[in-house]
Amino acid sequence: MIDRACVVLPTYNERENLLEIVPAILAAASEIDVLIVDDGSPDGTGDLADMLAKESPRVRVLHREKKEGLGRAYLAGFAEALQRGYGRILEMDADFSHAPAKLPELLATSRTAEVVLGSRYVKGGGTVNWGLGRRVLSKGGSLYARTILGLKVRDLTGGFKCFRREVLEKLDLKTVRSSGYAFQIELTYRAVRRGFKVIEIPITFIDRRVGKSKMSRLIVAEALWMVWKLRLDRNARARD
Repeated sequence: MIDRACVVLPTYNERENLLEIVPAILAAASEIDVLIVDDGSPDGTGDLADMLAKESPRVRVLHREKKEGLGRAYLAGFAEALQRGYGRILEMDADFSHAPAKLPELLATSRTAEVVLGSRYVKGGGTVNWGLGRRVLSKGGSLYARTILGLKVRDLTGGFKCFRREVLEKLDLKTVRSSGYAFQIELTYRAVRRGFKVIEIPITFIDRRVGKSKMSRLIVAEALWMVWKLRLDRNARARD
């Protein structure tokens, strides 16, 4: 299993997207499996995920009782993927904001870097269907976090990533407390502080085609104060 990769796919009310995104991920690379982490979606996403798992041995489902935030869902998925022995573990959105066609490039780049980030803010990257306010919020958030934490990574809030298993094993995941944007910032910061090589590859982020965005003021507020907590947090700053 160490030579295979697992895409951790958190879902909450993603029934409209799931039937298309899962086959697209599986078609992108033969070495990829999918772990759907459903937070008790009331729209029946979990049942649909179970159906997909019955149809393909490359699909598994982790059911959680309730919605506890994106970070909690990813941590549960990471733990499951690590336990099953995957050599590389990826995260991405279930709404086609992240193009499955980019997965092979993330995997290829992970041969020379322990963490690969799909970046909107390096040369060749960008966003589609975003208004001015969303662009300012996203770019400004990354600049804010990058400045406070002293990082060179340009897209700190993105959620399209590939980790080698040794990274997640070393990040002391049980001490991660943030979610949303802040969760993405925290994982990258911890990886850099522990000396792992991080490479950004350009992606085009396309705003979701169907369904409702999970963005909220609370998620933004968490990211604003969490970067200061990370700067002072020994668990996040310590090198192994």
